[in-house]
Amino acid sequence: MNIFFNLRGTVVRQIAEDRAAPVPPQEAAMSPPRRSSSSQGDSRTSTETLQKNNSSNSGVILDISALKMADVDSEVPPLPPRYRFRDLLLGDQTFQNDDRVQVEFYVNENTFKERLKLFFIKNQRSSLRIRLFNFSLKILTCVLYIVRVSLDDPKDVNGNPCSAVCRNNSWTNTAESPEINWELIFWVNRRVSVWAIQVTVALISFLETMLITYLSYKGNIWEQIFQISFILEMINTVPFIITIFWPPLTNIFVPVFLNCWLAKGALENMINDFHRAIQRTHSAMFNQVFILICTLLCLVFTGACGIQHLERAGKNLSLFDSFYFCIVTFSTVGYGDVTPQIWPSQLLVVILICVALVVLPLQFEELAYLWMESQKLGGNYSRHRAQTEKHVVLCVSSLKIDLLMDFLNEFYAHPRLQDYYVVILCPTEMDIQVRRILQIPLWSQRVIYLQGSALKDQDLMRAKMDDAEACFILSSRNEVDRTAADHQTILRAWAAKDFAPNCPLYVQILKPENKFHVKFADHVVCEEEFKYAMLALNCVCPATSTLVTLLVHTSRGQEGQLSPEHWQKMYGRCSGNEVYHIRLCDSKFFGEYDGKSFTYASFHAHKKYGVCLIGVKREDNKSILLNPGPRHIMAATDTCYYINITKEENSAFIFKQEEKHSKGLPVTGLYDAPSRLPVHSIIASMGTVAIDLQNPDPPEESGKLTLPTENGAGSRRPSIAPVLEIADSSAILPCDLLSDQSEDETNQSDEEGSVGSDFVKGYPPNSPYIGSSPTLCHLLPQKAPFCCLRLDKGCTHNSFEDAKAYGFKNKLIIVSAETAGNGLYNFIVPLRAYYRPRKELNPIVLLLDYPPDNHFLEAICCFPMVYFMAGTIDNLDNLLQCGIIYADNLVVVDKESTMSAEEDYMADAKTIVNVQTMFRLFPSLSIITELTHPSNMRFMQFRAKDCYSLALSKLEKIERDKGSNLAFMFRLPFAAGRVFSISMLDTLLYQSFVKDYMIAIARLLLGLDTTPGSGYLCAMKVTEEDLWIRTYGRLFQKLCSSSAEIPIGIYRTESHMFSTSESQVSINVEQGVEHRERGESWKERTAHRNSTTSDQSEHPLLRKKSMQWARRLSRKTNKPSSRAERISQQRLNLYRRSERQELSELVKNRMKHLGLPTVGYDEMNDHQNTLSYVLINPPPDTMLELNDIVYIIRSDPLAHMPEDSQVGQGRSTRNQQDFGTETRDETHL
Repeated sequence: MNIFFNLRGTVVRQIAEDRAAPVPPQEAAMSPPRRSSSSQGDSRTSTETLQKNNSSNSGVILDISALKMADVDSEVPPLPPRYRFRDLLLGDQTFQNDDRVQVEFYVNENTFKERLKLFFIKNQRSSLRIRLFNFSLKILTCVLYIVRVSLDDPKDVNGNPCSAVCRNNSWTNTAESPEINWELIFWVNRRVSVWAIQVTVALISFLETMLITYLSYKGNIWEQIFQISFILEMINTVPFIITIFWPPLTNIFVPVFLNCWLAKGALENMINDFHRAIQRTHSAMFNQVFILICTLLCLVFTGACGIQHLERAGKNLSLFDSFYFCIVTFSTVGYGDVTPQIWPSQLLVVILICVALVVLPLQFEELAYLWMESQKLGGNYSRHRAQTEKHVVLCVSSLKIDLLMDFLNEFYAHPRLQDYYVVILCPTEMDIQVRRILQIPLWSQRVIYLQGSALKDQDLMRAKMDDAEACFILSSRNEVDRTAADHQTILRAWAAKDFAPNCPLYVQILKPENKFHVKFADHVVCEEEFKYAMLALNCVCPATSTLVTLLVHTSRGQEGQLSPEHWQKMYGRCSGNEVYHIRLCDSKFFGEYDGKSFTYASFHAHKKYGVCLIGVKREDNKSILLNPGPRHIMAATDTCYYINITKEENSAFIFKQEEKHSKGLPVTGLYDAPSRLPVHSIIASMGTVAIDLQNPDPPEESGKLTLPTENGAGSRRPSIAPVLEIADSSAILPCDLLSDQSEDETNQSDEEGSVGSDFVKGYPPNSPYIGSSPTLCHLLPQKAPFCCLRLDKGCTHNSFEDAKAYGFKNKLIIVSAETAGNGLYNFIVPLRAYYRPRKELNPIVLLLDYPPDNHFLEAICCFPMVYFMAGTIDNLDNLLQCGIIYADNLVVVDKESTMSAEEDYMADAKTIVNVQTMFRLFPSLSIITELTHPSNMRFMQFRAKDCYSLALSKLEKIERDKGSNLAFMFRLPFAAGRVFSISMLDTLLYQSFVKDYMIAIARLLLGLDTTPGSGYLCAMKVTEEDLWIRTYGRLFQKLCSSSAEIPIGIYRTESHMFSTSESQVSINVEQGVEHRERGESWKERTAHRNSTTSDQSEHPLLRKKSMQWARRLSRKTNKPSSRAERISQQRLNLYRRSERQELSELVKNRMKHLGLPTVGYDEMNDHQNTLSYVLINPPPDTMLELNDIVYIIRSDPLAHMPEDSQVGQGRSTRNQQDFGTETRDETHL
């Protein structure tokens, strides 16, 4: 404030003076206001000083004038317009009469010494030129020495006092008694021209050395003098300078060849300055190799020149002979044909050998150390290779062998990626197992490991990130703090985007709340989103995790083809199906269906070619639509997404054998592929799928299939309607989800209707994280209080304290997790989606180790029948209280605290043992477990004495040796969908590099995204009334014609005996054939399965279990077992029975202690004698079996609603979140 008032007082006083002495307008505009006469002289002096100061731009002027308050006699006059508020604060810059002080900065750099130092030392480019000039001078002196030696004649030495007679006598007596002529050593024959050049070079070198010494002087003169380089410079330059003033010393010997060591030092400094000037780092390995080579050359050159000069007084060797002797000596060959004769040269050889023994091992040790370090760091990726070859960069925080092999196997599974290089950028040292893998010739030529950080531009430059085709950034899921792992991934993604903005990024994130930080990436996979959504669908669509895992893995469908088991052959062949895409106008599969409905194209493409059309994308729309329904008319520019063994470009189309013989048509392929895959044989084995290229249009009668007769009579069931080319509005079942629900509730009881009427449809009001896709769900009309969400404790609103008291109509779904993370929200949303029928909604119980926070409860309190309870799965009381005996599915989520163990594969130990305990206590419960490592799934539902499991283990090892990416697929828990590992979905991110649509399709299938007009995945069960359809192809037609649903696979369950007698029928895949006894048993089982299918088609009321029991009886009758086997089987059954009774008593006692009824506990309902597996897109002639579960993609009901119904619903007086009825709860055939 004081400064402000001082400024204002000064301005006011100056205004009064301006008014007292007016100035002409022209001068007023050019000159500043004048002050009082008492300060005019000072002002003039100050102005002149300021003008002088302004003339030099070497400093900055600071205004520190003293301001004083002026006396104002009257009121303050108004300020002129030119005095603004800015002028009041900063002062008027036109005043030039204040006292000012000029301050110059960096004046120390203006001295002559600093300017010379800047030119010779500090400046990169100028110092590089100086070092290059110095190196040239040293090389010139060495060349001049060689020239002088070549022109030298030891017998004619001018200027020495020795006579010629003495020289002749010394030469003649050298053979008898070698006498040293020291004059020949100290004096040489130097021509005047050579002397003049050498003197000039020496003078320049001397002056340069003195100047550099002066500039490098730091207070200790002796340190500068006793440097090796300074001493060598003085030895090689001072004698030549002395010869200028003393001509008799013109021919004195000067060891100019020692300048090679000075040239070596100048060359090293020059290379360092060169890399500094171009701003590029060079390899330390290259630098050390260069130093070693220069050291060897200097030793050889010094030895050759020294021995040659000393032998002038002896044998008089030539320079070449001396060079030859040095090479032979240093290489430890030692022929002995050339040797020094006098002791000075021999002493020099001894000195050189000692120096070599000291210097060279140090150099080699440093080189070996740098080589080992370079092996750890990985060196650099060649810039030339990066510009001529294609490569991708894999950034990980720690590289494990499983992660590496999954990436390499999936990445190089695609033919067009065979020529790509993979550059791995990892901050940790390479693991021993990883090193062994990368030394395999298959990977050593294509995989480059670089140790470095993605946050350093130098390491990104080493990996040539700016030239990479893609960058994969993977998170470390084994970290205890997964949030910290995500933060590291986010920083790596930011660093890669900052360094290479045009490089596509493929980012893997762990927690969904961190996903929005990497939205700029081209493809993002959130692990917890996919994990929880997949586990949720496993509860309503069995083995969804297995279905999606098989779809995102690359396979040729050749796994298990050598196995004698029929289910393994079929399961392995169908596992080769993947998702592909093609434009309709370029496709032979779908090109003929231009202008037809999507349902028509899907059915006929499956009937003719065996491919399953599941989705489509318009050219003007970026969204993929799964099963858009019959109202979608196919266009030539549409992109079709289909499931098949291989893509259409690698398929060969064949003719029917009859038409080939009749018409004489050759077998030709549509695409001339370099190598034909055996897809045509697979397609041909699917039944009537051979292609008639001359008549591609299907006959009109093909839509109607012949129906079987019943009990030999001529009566028929209603036929299957044909699939229409264009949608008929009257033929499609209405699915108006926004209409009133009174029609659906008429068949329900009053109690069920009252429960159903409590639910409304709408979007969840609260999302626990940013970036969640909005999904229309079943909601409560009002949010439930937090106290009502606690299952095991009553509150003021209800007094229920266990699951039995709630009286749920449907089976429970229990989720066991460590904490209530935001990803758990994606488990609830798919199970409460609007297309799930209300009467089939299962109550969800969250069994958490730690109670959830209010933020999570606020997000789930709007969903119906969602509860939580604090407890663990290793506590039997907690399991009983949460209602495990009333549950149909138990989902065990992997805990973060157990992911990092001392031994990597022991991270799943606690989970596996706890699940095994529950498997023994509750055998009828379907337990879905998530594991950290896929290899540990062999311990799930472990049976130590089960020979069948041992045979499957042997099959897994054989498939792994063959190079299969899905060697674990034949494990029964994985095939049945009861075990899942999130690492199996890493291939989803890898496949996105070739198939950029895979993540979008997977999200649509799992319900993570809801695109308007896109369908959703659900399942239907084949009952006895549906067996008249007989085949999967007829089922495809029935679903397409009646409800416009697209089936994509079958989940099949078969009965199987797991006992010690299975050793008679164990799998022997190593030899490819079996013994005769085993072969007969396999044939009986396969033949029985085929007969079972045919019998079921003719006799729908005959149950499968009864037939399998009859098969067992017939097997016992045909081949009675031995007495020892019967006794062993009886003992085993007795042991099992007693163990079950003991476990049953344990569970019932705990239930009685907790006050729970024991009626619901069924200890004898055991599913251990069944095996289940998934068949993706089976052939059309596959026979249906009882209790098959068919995966179907149902079209979006909201996409087919008439607009007037939406308008009428908007005007209704119902609640805005009440969206009326849902789809049909089950597909009845």
